[in-house]
Amino acid sequence: MAEIVVRLETKNPDLKKMFQGIIDSIEGMDVQPSDNKDRADLLIFELGYERDKELQIVNSLLNSDEVGEVFFTAQDSDPTLLLRAIQVGAREFFPQPVADGEVRSALERFKKRWKPPVEEEDAHVKKGQIIDIIGSKGGTGTTTLAVNLAVSLAEHESKPSVAIVDMNLLFGEIPLFLGLRPTHHWGEITKNISRLDDTFLRNVLSPGPSGVYVLPSPSNLDRQLLATPEIMQRLLKVMRRAFDFVIVDGGQSLDNIALKILEMSDSVLVVSILSVPCLSNTNKLLKSFDNLGYPRRNQTKVIINRFLKNSDISIEDAEKAIGHKVFSTILNDYPSTVSAINRGEPLSKMAPRAHISKSFRGLADTFVQADAAPQEQAGQKGKKWWKR
Repeated sequence: MAEIVVRLETKNPDLKKMFQGIIDSIEGMDVQPSDNKDRADLLIFELGYERDKELQIVNSLLNSDEVGEVFFTAQDSDPTLLLRAIQVGAREFFPQPVADGEVRSALERFKKRWKPPVEEEDAHVKKGQIIDIIGSKGGTGTTTLAVNLAVSLAEHESKPSVAIVDMNLLFGEIPLFLGLRPTHHWGEITKNISRLDDTFLRNVLSPGPSGVYVLPSPSNLDRQLLATPEIMQRLLKVMRRAFDFVIVDGGQSLDNIALKILEMSDSVLVVSILSVPCLSNTNKLLKSFDNLGYPRRNQTKVIINRFLKNSDISIEDAEKAIGHKVFSTILNDYPSTVSAINRGEPLSKMAPRAHISKSFRGLADTFVQADAAPQEQAGQKGKKWWKR
């Protein structure tokens, strides 16, 4: 029988010890280790002095299904606080000092109504692929790769549905690369996470060239618009149901949000160039992935950007330096790339016959073929929103 997982978030260590003892004494319940952030069936949360922020965090955890239910405790229990806790979704509230019997009774009631979470599976509906693109060093061209891969995928003869998400908080440039003037960004979602569904997402996304849908980053650093790992998890879950491919321009960030995206991604493209500093950073990044335990080596694909055949460093040298096979190369074509960026056009439109455009088409074809193989075994793919 599955164990009920309880997450404890308390300021008072003695209070945490008390909750731990009660939970340990109830058969079928287990306290989640503090370093484990997997889904918990129940969250017991102690409210402190930053209650607005704390209630917002808990609300986000519930909406993103990171926790199933929540019990609150606090040093005071005025009616306003109780009402706000109920509005967030609290099933129980323990005023302090906490009574052992009340906690035990509440946990027993939870145990009776708890049902193990069931994964939604449909043999005829395949989840879309999330492809996270990160740079091993600044200036390696992650946005160029993200934009042109997304467009090349959308232009493929199989006509997959494609979306691109800009995770560069301060310097998101995807709209400039595609000549767009978006009216919304993913900050709108962070403010309205409880409303997030297919319809709401459709209204926020901006349609771009070749049918690529764009979710830009906020144009300014507003703390109210900042995402959390839980919000990003829910956003990507909705997007992968709606699209065959979700491309994430992750830049060079490795914060908690970036780590959540890495964890959810089907493929992670590490962009590097043939220079000693960049290859050294790539090696460190791949070792960091090994230490994290994700993404796995077979999910990690090293892309050599601005590739020149007569480079001082060969592909073989690069593979020895990073301890990893190079998945693909994007040929160097500075004039075409800069011209496309300045005009706000993808390379497939600006220079359709150029070798660099063929490089992106070849890379896109690799992902489409990989996507088609399991699809043929599972049956026909379910229809996405904007299947063209």
